[in-house]
Amino acid sequence: MTRLVLAFVLAACGAKPPPLDAPGDCAGFTVIEATIGDLQAAIRAHRTTCRAIVQTYLDRIRALDQPQHLNAITHIAPDALAQADAIDRAVAAGGALPPLFCAPLLVKDNYDTAGMPTTAGSIALANSYPPDDAFVVRKLRAAGAIVLAKTNMAEWAFVPWETQSSSNGITANAYALDRVPAGSSGGTASGVAANLGVAGLGTDTGNSIRGPSARLGLVGMRSTLGLVSRDGIVPLLLDLDVAGPMTRTVEDNARILDAIAGPDPADAMTVLGAGQRVAGYLAALDRGGLRGARIGVVRALAPPGDTDAAIATLFERAIADLAGRGAVVVDPFAIDNLERDLAALDICETFRLDTHAYFASLGSSAPVTDVAAVLASGRLAPYIRDIFTERAAAPFDVPPEQRTPPCIRFPASPSRAAYRVDVLAAMDRAHVDAIIYPTWTKPPPLIARAAADYAGDNSQLVAPPTGLPAITVPMGMQDGVPVGLQLLARPFAEATLYKLAYAYEQATHHRAPPPLFTPAGCQSRFER
Repeated sequence: MTRLVLAFVLAACGAKPPPLDAPGDCAGFTVIEATIGDLQAAIRAHRTTCRAIVQTYLDRIRALDQPQHLNAITHIAPDALAQADAIDRAVAAGGALPPLFCAPLLVKDNYDTAGMPTTAGSIALANSYPPDDAFVVRKLRAAGAIVLAKTNMAEWAFVPWETQSSSNGITANAYALDRVPAGSSGGTASGVAANLGVAGLGTDTGNSIRGPSARLGLVGMRSTLGLVSRDGIVPLLLDLDVAGPMTRTVEDNARILDAIAGPDPADAMTVLGAGQRVAGYLAALDRGGLRGARIGVVRALAPPGDTDAAIATLFERAIADLAGRGAVVVDPFAIDNLERDLAALDICETFRLDTHAYFASLGSSAPVTDVAAVLASGRLAPYIRDIFTERAAAPFDVPPEQRTPPCIRFPASPSRAAYRVDVLAAMDRAHVDAIIYPTWTKPPPLIARAAADYAGDNSQLVAPPTGLPAITVPMGMQDGVPVGLQLLARPFAEATLYKLAYAYEQATHHRAPPPLFTPAGCQSRFER
């Protein structure tokens, strides 16, 4: 019996299969844990070609994703190898190459990608082929990146605790196949963690970039609301939604944000970010970036009685590591009026309104024009029926400001503005550059108990309602599953977050590939 067949049988029986001798082994040049820079250096040195790199990722997807019951990938780009061939021709021709040349990316299935379906996890959108790319996808292609495949997501991006869709089923955690990767960008998270692509894209309304990234040992950036366009992305709530990178390293994360940040006339929210992006986030990376940095520890988001003991230990070690690298730790750091501000938040329900505008942007190719029609058809996974029913009931032809009573959206929302003022006032008073807390205070639940055991999600609490930027970076492992440290900074201070996160990453090297998706003999190469 081959090891691949054995893995399939064991997974079907609920057992954990052994690591596979899968494509991309570590004998010579390998894609396992390779960064964008690694791939590009190998191409420039003529050790490999872009076609060979893309073919290796495609081979890994076919050998591992479904056979291992990961179920991260929904569609493979039909022109992936053609994209690679075009890059190889450009390399052979000499001259300058774009900054992300031959970066094969995994793209969440709510981003429009020309020539591929965009389902948002819904069987009702299974045949939705948008006429063009999302703004972010266009920017990445222009920078030389390759759209390799689309990834599974929680249906309509509704839930943060799991990744299950009526279009493609359930995605598992690449480190523990019986556990959740979180949601809603769990397909991207597990796919990137398993080295099925060099990096990926997710969206984050409440926790959906940072939550799955933390569960999969990745770096996930939720940038300041208004820095990155959401045009061409199936929305959940547009005054909370953020698009962004999910990567195995801080460096790759900064590379991708460099390519996608900036204003877009098709997304009015990016008016807030006009003139705010820095010249280059990659330039902010500094191994000594923690020296003299002031970092506040938000103990209220790691309460002793409600934080898993192993995670609490890892958090204390992270604090010590930050201090050991020269950071000035302000501990504890208190956010003014935290409980009051959270209780007072008034988030406008705009799912039906926002999706109606998205469908209109598709023109005659739109499969539906109103999510109420999806509800009427019954084409929904049972686990989201109740929340979908509630959100599809809001009017799509009356802006929330004109409802009775009115609901005011960001950035004018009084409750969200008050919360933001309190966070920034506390940071100013303590003179801190960033604040920290565990991304999750609880371990990932079993898939079978995803909703019942959902707990410890800190990502929902500060960044989304205030619109402030936050990044998660690996801070260790708990029972073989990664744990994340989250850093939050002032508006448009992504460069600060990258500087701090990079220095911490380089000092600790907590990222390790998942054994189930790492060829035999590779694992020791990445042990630190």
